[in-house]
Formats: sequence, structure tokens, C-alpha cells
Amino acid sequence: MENNNQAFPWRLFFAELAGTAILLLIGLSLVILMFGTGSPMADIIPNVKLRQVMTGFMFGGTGALIAISVIGKESGAHINPAVTMTFWLFRKMDSNKAVIYVLAQLIGAVIGTMPLLLWGQLGQSISFGATTPGPGYTVWQALLGEVITTFTMVSLLAIFLGFRNIRPYTPAIFPLLYAIMVPLEADISGISTNPARSFGPAVVSGQWTAWWIYWAGPLAGALLACIFTSRLAKRITAAKL
Repeated sequence: MENNNQAFPWRLFFAELAGTAILLLIGLSLVILMFGTGSPMADIIPNVKLRQVMTGFMFGGTGALIAISVIGKESGAHINPAVTMTFWLFRKMDSNKAVIYVLAQLIGAVIGTMPLLLWGQLGQSISFGATTPGPGYTVWQALLGEVITTFTMVSLLAIFLGFRNIRPYTPAIFPLLYAIMVPLEADISGISTNPARSFGPAVVSGQWTAWWIYWAGPLAGALLACIFTSRLAKRITAAKL
């Protein structure tokens, strides 16, 4: 008889799906509220950079809360194909499981973005949070920005996971990190660092401008970070944040 342990890992699949859906639903709702045309937040907080700092902190904080939730305890809350690729390259998960995680993340991204249609014109004004190169910046500048920001994120992730004394604080890096990176990078690429984060609103809005850089940039950045932190791979004990 077939071993039941070889059955499809539905719990992991649904944990990643739910985690990614929640990240996009909450995170992109924050983006729409802060930057949608006609939002009262522009009058309440007129400084765009301050709104970017706040949005980055809350977006990163959402990811951190998911990581320490029951979802994170179940699947590790990768909620990002670049993170899953990192754990796969570090040989902390096999290829089949990595593919399942990425499929769950992409499906979850679309599911989490669909309710954003309820924002109506406010959401439509910024394509429901779709990422595109900013005005005055080339595709190649946006691509480089995605490489650098994802490299930074994955390198810090590997460093925190690689040392036992700071490992419990790993989720805490995301609010602070994105509070710094968003105001620096948002105007250039829209800052994704996560192919699933860009995929969801692209599907819902139909905004596919330079879509490929939001795959190529984060994956290249994650790959470079894996090379840079390769000596820490043996220190990482599990594919979890």
C-alpha cells in the first residue's frame, strides 16, 4: 500500500495560500488607502515619504504577524516565491514541496487581491496596488532596484535564521526593513521583492507593464543572497521564519 506520508500536503498548501491571500488583502488595502487618488489620507498625512514609511512598516508588520501565527507554525509562512526558492537552494525543502508552495502563493495572491475590487475607483486609480516602473525610471533601473531590495531582504533573513541567539527575532526584521526600503525604492519600481505580491494585482487589474522584472528581479536578488550567505545554510535548521 502507498505510504500516506506521500499524500499531497494539503495543510501546507492551504497555509501558504491563506498566508499570501491575507498579506495581499491587508497589505494592498493599506497601499490603496494611503495612495489611491481621492483618499483622505493625502490630506491627513500630506508628506508622501512619511506615508511610504508607514505603509512599508505596516505591510512588513502584516507579514511578520502571519509568520508568528498558526499559519507560520504550519508552513513557515514563506508567502513569497523568492523565499521558497531560498530554502530550496539551501536544501531545506525538496523540489516537489517548493513547487507546491509557489503554486499556493500564486493562487493565494489572486484570491487575496480579488476583494480589493470593493475599493472601486480608489483602488482602480492605482491598479489595485500593481507594481510598475515609476515615471522617469527605466525598466532596467526598476529591475536593479528589485534585485537590490530582495538581496537585502533574503540576506538578512538568512543571517537571522543562521544564528540561534537572534533566530526568534526573525519576523521582527520585516516591519523595520520595509519601512526603510519602501521610501527608497517605491518611486523606482513600486517595490515588490515578491513575485506573488506583484502577480495578484496584475491579474485583477490587467496591468502587466514590465511584469517580468517582478519575477526576474526578486529571484535574481534571492539567488545572489543565497550565494552571499551560503556558509549559513548549514546553520538553518528548517524552512521556517
